[in-house]
Amino acid sequence: MFRLQGSKVLAVDMTGDAVKAKNGSMVAYDGRMAFKKLSGGGEGLRGMVTRRLTGEQMTVMEVKGHGTCWFADRASEINLVSLQGDKLYCEAGNLLATDAGLRTGTTFTGLRGASQGNGLFTTTVEGHGQAAIVSDGPAVVLRVSPRYPLIVDPGAYVAHQGDVRQTFQSGVTFRTFLGEGGGEAFQIRFEGDGLVYVQPSERNTIAGDL
Repeated sequence: MFRLQGSKVLAVDMTGDAVKAKNGSMVAYDGRMAFKKLSGGGEGLRGMVTRRLTGEQMTVMEVKGHGTCWFADRASEINLVSLQGDKLYCEAGNLLATDAGLRTGTTFTGLRGASQGNGLFTTTVEGHGQAAIVSDGPAVVLRVSPRYPLIVDPGAYVAHQGDVRQTFQSGVTFRTFLGEGGGEAFQIRFEGDGLVYVQPSERNTIAGDL
């Protein structure tokens, strides 16, 4: 159902089924399609409360019909993630599209979420199906194993999946080392067994200047 055309355009072939995508990300379609605007930040009452707490303005649309629909987001690189009953944790701004059958929600992430100025919650996607995430430059998928924890700069973090625990720790980033930071820097430490998606371009975060 999901396939890439190049690295920056997602094509979704539909035969009466549906897909949920970031509002405004549709760039073209053929066949017969119906579009419906949904609220972002998770589903149900919990999602509504979370949006109020975080001030999240993300909106999602549902596309349903017969034909092919193409999606893109500001020429960002697109990565496909297959879920087999497991859960994907993703920054809301990095989630482009999901199978309509996948469940989206929110989860508390503590200081890591606060460090990025995105509130204390991150988006979750779970079930069986495909999701598409975007990154600023080609994403790199890094393995976390029990023997080898992974340390990630908050500005480079995109998403993670698997049996992974995350904690927030102080550390040194390249910006701090070069004298460009404004104070103590922080990093995300991942332990367990799973995958972490990072981008080669750091977004601006509060973490480097705390």
